[in-house]
Amino acid sequence: MDKLIAVFQHPHLAKILFLALSGFIIRQSLVIAGQRWANTYHHLGSYILLPCISLIITSIIKDDIALSLGMIGALSIVRFRNPVKSALELVMYFVLITIGIAASVNMDFAYILVATCLLVIGGTRLSQFILKKFFSKPFYNVSFNEGMSLNTIEIYSSKSMEDIEKNQNIKNMVVLKDSNEYIYRLSFENSKELNSFKDSIKERNEITKIDVSYV
Repeated sequence: MDKLIAVFQHPHLAKILFLALSGFIIRQSLVIAGQRWANTYHHLGSYILLPCISLIITSIIKDDIALSLGMIGALSIVRFRNPVKSALELVMYFVLITIGIAASVNMDFAYILVATCLLVIGGTRLSQFILKKFFSKPFYNVSFNEGMSLNTIEIYSSKSMEDIEKNQNIKNMVVLKDSNEYIYRLSFENSKELNSFKDSIKERNEITKIDVSYV
């Protein structure tokens, strides 16, 4: 019983709870910002556990050089086997590890890093929304390679469509010379934008087929 009480009185317990909560909030902020790759069970577990693990490891080895060298050798065989879908995903793993290390040294650094991370994620998303809402200009371009799941529309046309070719959401275009057919693929972050665009073009006579894919 005394050992159990000692565990709950351990100075690192509050830090672990803070790190676990921070990892969860950062993961949720990514999901809200449209980074759907983070909306999985293994990302949820990783974001909660990784900062806590980093704190424990750093606390164990920071005062013992021999143990530090041994731990480096042991950890060198541990690798992430799942493919990293974007540079942001890799950065987020580094952020989570750094938060755990910072918490073992000075909690102020951990607080600052968590706040900065949330500010960047939220601020970037807010800037994108404001620019698209009031100025019809994107703050950044989205792509299929950055780890975001996008709503897509494929338009098959018998003629070239200049307005679609100049659309900011177009991702690729294919021209079939044999059949004189033009295929346009566009992506949208949300289904409302896609449906609005589809309604604006569906009555055009040159369009022979429209394929829509929602996430």
